[in-house]
Amino acid sequence: MCKRNFIAAVVFAVLGLCSLSVAGSQVTIIVTSIPANTPDGSSIYIAGNMNNWNAGHPEYLLTPNAQGHPSITLQGSGTLSFKFTRGSWPTVEGNANGGFLPNRSFTFGTADTLLVSILSWEDTGGSNSTAAENVVVMHTAFAMPQLGRTRRIWLYLPPDYNTSDKHYPVLYMHDGQNLFDQATAFAGEWQVDETLNQLHGQGKQVPIVVGIDNGGANRIAEYTPWPNSQYGGGEGALYAQFIVETLKPYIDEHYRTLPQREYTAVMGSSLGGLISFYIAHKYQDVFSRAGVFSPSFWFSDSVYGFASEMGRNHPMKYYLMGGTQESASLVAQMQAMIDTLSSIGFSAGEMHLKVVPGGQHNEALWRSQFGEAYQWLFDLQSTHTLQPGSKSPNSCRMFLQGSVLHLQGHCRAFQTEGDLQVFNLNGQMVFAGTVAADRPVQIPFPVPGIYVARLSSGTEVLRARLLYF
Repeated sequence: MCKRNFIAAVVFAVLGLCSLSVAGSQVTIIVTSIPANTPDGSSIYIAGNMNNWNAGHPEYLLTPNAQGHPSITLQGSGTLSFKFTRGSWPTVEGNANGGFLPNRSFTFGTADTLLVSILSWEDTGGSNSTAAENVVVMHTAFAMPQLGRTRRIWLYLPPDYNTSDKHYPVLYMHDGQNLFDQATAFAGEWQVDETLNQLHGQGKQVPIVVGIDNGGANRIAEYTPWPNSQYGGGEGALYAQFIVETLKPYIDEHYRTLPQREYTAVMGSSLGGLISFYIAHKYQDVFSRAGVFSPSFWFSDSVYGFASEMGRNHPMKYYLMGGTQESASLVAQMQAMIDTLSSIGFSAGEMHLKVVPGGQHNEALWRSQFGEAYQWLFDLQSTHTLQPGSKSPNSCRMFLQGSVLHLQGHCRAFQTEGDLQVFNLNGQMVFAGTVAADRPVQIPFPVPGIYVARLSSGTEVLRARLLYF
């Protein structure tokens, strides 16, 4: 008879049989020490590629060995990737500072015993917390009914929140582990709390910030509205629904917010930038501002078609930012999105693209740009507007006849010539050349489809969506 959860619990990762005759090797994993702040009565589990990363499967519960150390015996072959939890992903183990710990690994056949030490738990943190006093963990396991999961939720409350009766704008942010606290961050924190506290000290308005932890093994799925053939994903619509239908109503009910769309924003980086754009653009009736840092538009070509199909339903503000050292295609992809937004009616004042020379894909870049992006999004800095009587370059338009591009209307800025760039929806440039108001140009479109064009001359810029068929 196969008995579960005895002192050296035997789990067969491949076949799940109760026989030592199964091919493969076995290893007994022994936890020699746990963090001093481990809650009393905690159970410790192992989660990994042998159990589909189930954080609290009862068959993978560690039990005390003869010396009282939590242990488990596993059998298998190849490489085991794993982590320890206290039964859920918010309680996963962390590094010495309570931050993100990469997956552990063990190759079967190299040893029959593996001694490990758990340094910290992410939800209790390490000893080097850098979070400001006005940062709190609202909930360690907030329910996500749309996804059947739970998540830790952080709150940044403005310095005067507890001493006033004011209501505040709200900024929703992803990858909550990396926003406020070095002790829980993967590779450095954004210092959102320090930056906003400094702005508050300068007399500027600061919001409530809601930081949503990423889901670890579920991060890719939750931050991607469409699947990728190599990386999977595609749960982004459900994650967006969680924020709109569950989390935001809870925040608005329990905290002094300004719940209207005009005071509600979303921000994130990388895949978090992708999902931030998706959430804001899909729910324009809920959000009016989006900070889109180093967006992973490469994950799916569908993002450009989605942007076009949703259209412009409300006034919005989109702040796109990326560095020149992130990827060869990032800047072109961001420009393609700006052009797509322009082609569906968003004005130049509703969009901002910042390219940081030498900027790399990391928290250091996002930390350095957060304050400026926040101030632009919430109108705390002056923005350029056309003076009365000045002509907008959008009074000139581009259109196709077959594959020939023409200019029409008030195109005085392009009477001589302008620099033309045409991109496909992958952000790849398919044409670069010059064009003038009186000189149509043939575009070598590779295949039928939607393209975005950008024509510039001096300070004038004209953008358009082109349909070639």
